[in-house]
Amino acid sequence: MYHIIINPASRSGKGIKLWTQQIVPKLHNAKIPFRAYFSKQVGDVAQLVREICETIKRESETNATSPEDTVLIILGGDGTMNEALQGLDLTLPITLGYIPTGSSNDFARDLGIPKDPAAALELILNGGKVTSMDIGTITYPNGENRHFAVSCGIGYDAAVCAESLRSRIKGLCNKIGLGKLTYLGIALKQLFATKAVSGTLTLDDNDPIPIGKMLFTTGMIHRYEGGGFMFCPNAVADDGLFDLCVAGDLPKLLILFALPTAFYGKHYMFKGISGYRAAKIKIETPVPLWVHTDGEVGHQTTSLTITCKSKAIRVITP
Repeated sequence: MYHIIINPASRSGKGIKLWTQQIVPKLHNAKIPFRAYFSKQVGDVAQLVREICETIKRESETNATSPEDTVLIILGGDGTMNEALQGLDLTLPITLGYIPTGSSNDFARDLGIPKDPAAALELILNGGKVTSMDIGTITYPNGENRHFAVSCGIGYDAAVCAESLRSRIKGLCNKIGLGKLTYLGIALKQLFATKAVSGTLTLDDNDPIPIGKMLFTTGMIHRYEGGGFMFCPNAVADDGLFDLCVAGDLPKLLILFALPTAFYGKHYMFKGISGYRAAKIKIETPVPLWVHTDGEVGHQTTSLTITCKSKAIRVITP
């Protein structure tokens, strides 16, 4: 059975058209049994996934279906996939399919999933392989948890995400295909508005590493974030480890030159940008900083712990 969650608002509102015009006809022509679910607001996707998981449990108890034969397809962007993880029962061997209709699509970019929705569906239905991969979990001091599939970050990159999500201009520009230009403008503004702070980085419960004038730290499972920035070019999605990129003590004007090189993973040539690898990370700062998971902004904090769950999800890939 195929359970399909659709984010109609993805790709600046074109998600529903992609669903009705490209996906539904192919499903009907192939006589594929499916159940469709539509999100309406933030939080819906996580709740829908919880309900689907409960349905699968009940049906498996009566032998009506088996979790191993269930495919949960997400039609949306990285944020939609992130929200789905919050409701996913990781004890069930459900296979995930992904039809990328977001603006960044870094999850699909790293896995080689086609950008074209019809081609992505074809991959899911025919010819794809099931790959097990890691997910990360952020834990805040109050015990709140948040899963992520691609990356998490604290500091500058999260501040850019926070302003982008609030920006009315970005929404308008997305409709005319200039969303990335607006994002660039916000990134430049935040670069000079965000203050670098000191902090400490603790890897796998070892001695804390002091970070001087940290602008941001990003922990990544996949190689890309932010629409193609290869901050961690050596990240491997199933090794049980995070790759970290820490932008520390370097002038902001120099960062203007460093950031474009991150599209090619060459930014480590700049002194002040460091890389690490660990399965557990703790970051502490003297002042609250914004945090994001897969581009979705949580809240500001002075402390967070990041842990990796190895090969926790099953995804259909090329």
